[in-house]
Amino acid sequence: MKKTIRVNDKMQRGYGYELTEPAGKNFAAGFKPELAPAEMLALGVFGGRYMRDCRSEFPKSWFRKAKFHPEGVPGNSSKLNFFGVNASQPLSVWQKKGWIWKDDPRGWFQWYCRYYQGRRCEDDVRQIKRWKAMKRHIAQVRKNCRRDDPACRPRQRQALLHWAYDSRKM
Repeated sequence: MKKTIRVNDKMQRGYGYELTEPAGKNFAAGFKPELAPAEMLALGVFGGRYMRDCRSEFPKSWFRKAKFHPEGVPGNSSKLNFFGVNASQPLSVWQKKGWIWKDDPRGWFQWYCRYYQGRRCEDDVRQIKRWKAMKRHIAQVRKNCRRDDPACRPRQRQALLHWAYDSRKM
């Protein structure tokens, strides 16, 4: 049974989409994220700035252990990130580079959260291609770091967490 989601948050008003697949299932061939959105939020990603105002769109369980930067305080909290470093570029950079699709104004993670919940859309192929391209960072971590050495390449490891790769295990 299809379910329609309506979105009204700080970045998107009057947007709606349908969930056509069961949550966490029926992903495209070759798309095998290692972390679910709730796990990512609990580990600490995006300096705690991401998704604070759009919680009603997603399951409450995703946010129980999420690490969030305080509301009303400018900037982000790199200390909240699992590896304790900033590995993000500002949204303005993503927009300038054309990485933002109109229906997901927050970028890849928003797309992934919606995909994980069961939305399928015309941007899926592009976003999955971008996710696969992050594997080059896995190769660099494995080539240059001893296994289980989180102090080696922490920015790269944090960036991989942002893309649902579990870089704690590399």
